[in-house]
Amino acid sequence: MFFATGCYSGKIPFAPGTFGTIAAIPFALVFLIIPSAFYGVYIAGLILTAIYFSDHAEKILDKKDPGCIVIDEIAGYVVTMSLVPVNIYTIGAGFFIFRFFDIMKSAPVRYFEDNFSGGAGVVLDDIMAGILSAGVLKILYLSGVF
Repeated sequence: MFFATGCYSGKIPFAPGTFGTIAAIPFALVFLIIPSAFYGVYIAGLILTAIYFSDHAEKILDKKDPGCIVIDEIAGYVVTMSLVPVNIYTIGAGFFIFRFFDIMKSAPVRYFEDNFSGGAGVVLDDIMAGILSAGVLKILYLSGVF
């Protein structure tokens, strides 16, 4: 439960997804120290780990996608940050863009939430939100916004 709740950040009684995304920032900072050739391995490992812990946490809590599980936000935010250099500006913009897509649950995000169960159902919608966020963040970065 410790990992599934993002070091218990998901246990905060209000806005657990937001606090889970804040808890994700150190995981995004890893991009500053690993070679870009390993980004895919890092992201894949994080996604698989998130699915594993989310699946077990759902079983322990006997509830589908409870809000206290925030390891999915951690994985989604890391995906968001994977296409741009990590700095104070991209961290902040990535945070808000990811929260927007995660909360809005647009069609591609909702598809994964509605069509998968267990740990995959918890995590994959946030991965799609992260992919959409990464695209928007990359466009903003390339356009010179920050």
